[in-house]
Amino acid sequence: MERMGSGVEDVMAAVGPRLRALRSQRGLTLLELAARTGVSQSTLSRLESGLRRPSLDLLLPLAEAYGVALDEVVGAPRTGDPRIHLQPIHRAGLTFIPLTRRAGGVQSYKMVIPKRKSTTRPGLKTHEGYEWLYVLNGQLHLALDDNEFVLSPGDAAEFDTSRPHALDSADGAAVELLILFGMHGERVHVGPSPS
Repeated sequence: MERMGSGVEDVMAAVGPRLRALRSQRGLTLLELAARTGVSQSTLSRLESGLRRPSLDLLLPLAEAYGVALDEVVGAPRTGDPRIHLQPIHRAGLTFIPLTRRAGGVQSYKMVIPKRKSTTRPGLKTHEGYEWLYVLNGQLHLALDDNEFVLSPGDAAEFDTSRPHALDSADGAAVELLILFGMHGERVHVGPSPS
């Protein structure tokens, strides 16, 4: 019984450094995180330094703010169950299924662009990061700066997401693709490096 208790204490002791690392990876200050979560700046500081014991009412808003599972925030030990319970994210009519379960670094998603009901293409957008994509099914229309490309199953592309871009169905039918996304310029190279 004593051994089990020390395991729990080890897990609890690791929460503070894990929270600090998640905040650092996302480039947030304690003040910004407090505004996003409703948890006071002093409480966040004490959690990260280990001076405050983490509780569910504090960890849930933090997990949501970081976009990670609660298990990842606390570093819960694996249960031996190999199944992954993926929670789809629905944004702007698109579906993203996260395939990675860790904070920071390159994240992977399966993206589904539904059958298009309109002939209007989405507008170009920019955001921080770098994206690599691979078309699984359908015909993908990729608008990048002033260029337009059609990618078929098996085609891949990579680009800096600070460039204006948009993803859409090329022919109106549904499209499925894999996406690897790095927030801070992490890149995936599957071919020769550009010269």
